[in-house]
Amino acid sequence: MDTEGQFKGAKVTVIGAAGGIGQPLSLMLKANFKVGKLSLYDVSGTVSGVAMDLSHIDTPAHIEWFTPKNGGLKKALTGSEYVLVPAGVPRKPGMSRNDLFKINAGICAELATAIAEFSPNATTLVISNPVNSTVPVFVEILKRHGVFNARKLFGVTTLDSVRADTFLHRIKPEMKWGLIRVVGGHSGDTIVPLLSTVLGTEMNKVPREKIQAVVHHTQYGGDEVIKAKNGGGSSTLSMAYAANKFFCTVLNGRDQFSKDHVGCTYVCLEDESINGVSELKGLLRTFKKDQNLDMKYFAIPCVFGQHGIERVMYECLEKLHPYEKEMVEICCDSLPGNYEKGLEFTRTY
Repeated sequence: MDTEGQFKGAKVTVIGAAGGIGQPLSLMLKANFKVGKLSLYDVSGTVSGVAMDLSHIDTPAHIEWFTPKNGGLKKALTGSEYVLVPAGVPRKPGMSRNDLFKINAGICAELATAIAEFSPNATTLVISNPVNSTVPVFVEILKRHGVFNARKLFGVTTLDSVRADTFLHRIKPEMKWGLIRVVGGHSGDTIVPLLSTVLGTEMNKVPREKIQAVVHHTQYGGDEVIKAKNGGGSSTLSMAYAANKFFCTVLNGRDQFSKDHVGCTYVCLEDESINGVSELKGLLRTFKKDQNLDMKYFAIPCVFGQHGIERVMYECLEKLHPYEKEMVEICCDSLPGNYEKGLEFTRTY
């Protein structure tokens, strides 16, 4: 029920809604009373069954579904305020992120084109992996259509924060939940958990090998899940949980701006009119071997408000533990190669 002065239920589109991430994500979105219409799209006809199943849930969100045969992306996207994109092929045993990108890049470019055409003002959350490379594909395609807004396009990296929180609590169960910042990128050694954000000076009292174990587990937790599922999928449930957690942060920011609506996300650093971006780029130069080159993309805590990103919280990089400083330096060396893959793909698309 919407009344004057209250939050108007948003139209949210999930692209890839019948997949391993899309289904549980859609379930959590249906449970959100701030979602007024939930539009499900998939190339698979099974999305109709997903929609029927969800439509029986006793929450206000109206459910609709589309495939290429009944209106496709045009109907799914038109009027959407938020677009969540878990579409694409999941990583399988023995598959590198480079292999994955070769498959998913074309899918992402096609979807970005549709978003540019049918919901150019939407806030877009990119879940499709490898995020370090797929987000630049979305950025460049949206730029090509003249609708790119750096405040409203996010690579979802929340699973890294979720994992860091989980694994740290196994050795420090007394710590508060949900406060760890994870910066950098969303794969391997580009993932930099800033454990000092919750441990503070206590970090020096925790044995180095335990800190390293938490970091490694966070960076390569996805491989563990793929192995455990034995070819049956990747991190679908935890990813859906993390994506919904981040979406709620963004949505609540639209509802009522406050400093509490903070989440880490992988963003394009091109728009220096966003509060904190120029400071962040300046800080990142100090971690790079070539300090004359700016980082183009980076995952960083952001404050969200009515219009998307209100502020980039660069301060978390100002006082790092020496081990974290080493990790950021490694990230700044590795990450450009990841996002350049996306930029290179779009040059010939």
